[in-house]
Parts: sequence; structure tokens; C-alpha cells
Amino acid sequence: MKTILSVLGFSFISIFAANAQTTYGLKAGMNFSKITDRKFQNYTPSYFVTGFAEYPLTSRLSIQPGLSLQGKGSKTIAPGSIMDPDIKGDYKGTMNTMSIEIPINMIYYVPVGYGDIFLSAGPYIGYNISGKIKESNYEPGSTQERSSDIKFSGNNKYMNRIDAGVNFGLGYKLKNGILFQAGYGLGLTDLNGIKNVSLPSSSYRTFNFGVGFQF
Repeated sequence: MKTILSVLGFSFISIFAANAQTTYGLKAGMNFSKITDRKFQNYTPSYFVTGFAEYPLTSRLSIQPGLSLQGKGSKTIAPGSIMDPDIKGDYKGTMNTMSIEIPINMIYYVPVGYGDIFLSAGPYIGYNISGKIKESNYEPGSTQERSSDIKFSGNNKYMNRIDAGVNFGLGYKLKNGILFQAGYGLGLTDLNGIKNVSLPSSSYRTFNFGVGFQF
């Protein structure tokens, strides 16, 4: 599956590269994400790195497919008794995942000053490649810590591998190609992979802030 997604992403870039007007870029920055529909969830930081190609459709409208490495996660801070009656102290859990994503955004430019303000929106599909959960139970005078890898398959699956949704962005690109962007990722797929347990649907909500350069 990972190979299929990678080939698909590079295929998009290759198609648009056939046009002489196609430009390329690279951007990176911080993600702040959390899982929805679960109590006591807080945003946790991570990072992203995205390579993209951009094909102009008009003087102001472009389509921008890309290939991205995305770190996401969620942090739980709650009274331990809510998580498990045997936990006496506070519970703190942090989940982090790493995924490969293929975003396909429409970009609209508005000339302002020494560059262009741009708006972006479009779908993405992601494939979770790794993940880890770190947990801590705090009691007076002691701390118990443990960590485990997230299972994406099998009978003990914790999370589904496929993550898909919609991206929205706002940014400013200078005439020399340097760009600044803020965005929001709205996950639409259910990431919950736990079987035989009645849990609400859960998906990522992600704010991102980054800088980049377009050639």
C-alpha cells in the first residue's frame, strides 16, 4: 500500500512536470494536532516536510499536488480513575504517528505588495507508517511510565492505517519564491481500529505553520 501511494504521488508530479510552466517547491514546519471525540484530548506538536509541484491553470489559479511526511498525534491528561479504576494518580498519555500523505490543493493568488496572498484547499490521503504511545501514571512519591508501538493491523489493532480528509491554507509568497503559510487539516476518516469496544469515531484535527521556497 505504501508503495502504491508513493508511486501515485510521483505520477502526479511527473504529469505536471511535462508542462514548461510547472514550478516546484519545498516547505516544512510545525504541526499541532489532536484526536477528536475523545475526552481530555490536547494538541501536541510535531513536524511536516512537503515537496510539491504546481501547475498554473490561469494567471491566478493553480493546482498543486504534493508528497508529504506528516507527524501527528494527541495528548491525554486526565484523572487516572477515569481511565482505569486501579490508577490512583493522574494519567498522562501521548500518542504520535508518522504518515505519508498525498495532498492535491487548488491555489488562488491575489497580488499584494511584494508578492501574492494565496488561499488553498483540497483533499489529502495519508498512510500511517509508524506510531508510538507513551503513558505515565503519577502517584505521590512515584511515577510509572511505559511505551508501546501502535498496532495498525492484526487482532490487536489500535489504529487504522488510512487517514483522509481536507486541507485549508492561507499564506503569502514573495516574488523571490519564499513563502509563509498557515493551514488546517480536517480529518474525515475514522482512525479508531479497536475492535469489540464501543468507541466514538475519531479523526485528526491539525493546525500547521510553515515556511518554504518555490523554484
